[in-house]
Amino acid sequence: MMNNTSSRPDRRAELLAAGAATVTVVLWASAFVSIRSAGEAFSPGALALGRLLAGALTLGVICLLRREGLPPRSAWRGIAISGLLWFGVYMVVLNWGEQQVDAGTAALVVNTGPILIALLGARFLGDPMPPRLLAGMAVSFAGAVTVGLSMSGEGGASVLGVVLCLLAAVTYAGGVVAQKPALGTASPLQVTTFGCLVGAVVCLPFAGQLVQEAAKAPASATLNMVYLGVFPTALAFTTWAYALSRTTASRMGATTYAAPALVVLMSWLFLGEVPGLLTLVGGVLCLAGVAVSRSRAAARAGAPGAVAQPRPERTSDSAR
Repeated sequence: MMNNTSSRPDRRAELLAAGAATVTVVLWASAFVSIRSAGEAFSPGALALGRLLAGALTLGVICLLRREGLPPRSAWRGIAISGLLWFGVYMVVLNWGEQQVDAGTAALVVNTGPILIALLGARFLGDPMPPRLLAGMAVSFAGAVTVGLSMSGEGGASVLGVVLCLLAAVTYAGGVVAQKPALGTASPLQVTTFGCLVGAVVCLPFAGQLVQEAAKAPASATLNMVYLGVFPTALAFTTWAYALSRTTASRMGATTYAAPALVVLMSWLFLGEVPGLLTLVGGVLCLAGVAVSRSRAAARAGAPGAVAQPRPERTSDSAR
């Protein structure tokens, strides 16, 4: 009875983390549709700054209502690095890179991010690399490559664009790995809020562009930019941090391979872009790989007891 009773909270926590990861992936997939619309009126830096300001304002209000307070000192290094790399540099270079290359090339290059997360997580966080996780990531990456190839006829690919997309993948991976230790002493909401603020500060040089372009932009583009800040940034990054605090960086990175399949579905539903057979096959492979990587066997291999965790020090500033 003791084992059954103690397993119930663990199972509940696992389901909550899986639900949070699902919310994140769905909202991040929707961001690609909104970026396509807002990107027609806003330059890469201005779009990133507008998105981050909307996100920081939303998160700041929530923090005040919840009386979260400042993160503990031990969390600031991870928050600053993830804010600089992931919230700041990543958003700008991804917006810029997607203007330089076709959608297929962008998908191929950026989707090396979860692989980099697994490698960096194993090196710096002690994340395990169970066979099912590696197999799932291989299947999902094959699916992402298939989706990318099926879309590669939509435009041209420049060397600059490929370099920018690769930089986006590297900064995304670095930001995730830096964020994980911060979640050992600060709440997901604190880590997300102050990371978003750091990113907004990094993007302040684009403030002049944002003001000029916002004055001329159609309402639909501005609304899409606000949507990007409130939902794919404020909400999705918080649910991501919640799930990341309860699993390994490698498994969370593998989960994002569901995004290409969801992007295909959303483009079909909202933009009328009917996917071809090759695109559908790639989407199925992406989802199948995520299912394998998040299976119970892979979860047990990546359980907190099997991972080198940061020291579980807590302060009065941290919230649950």
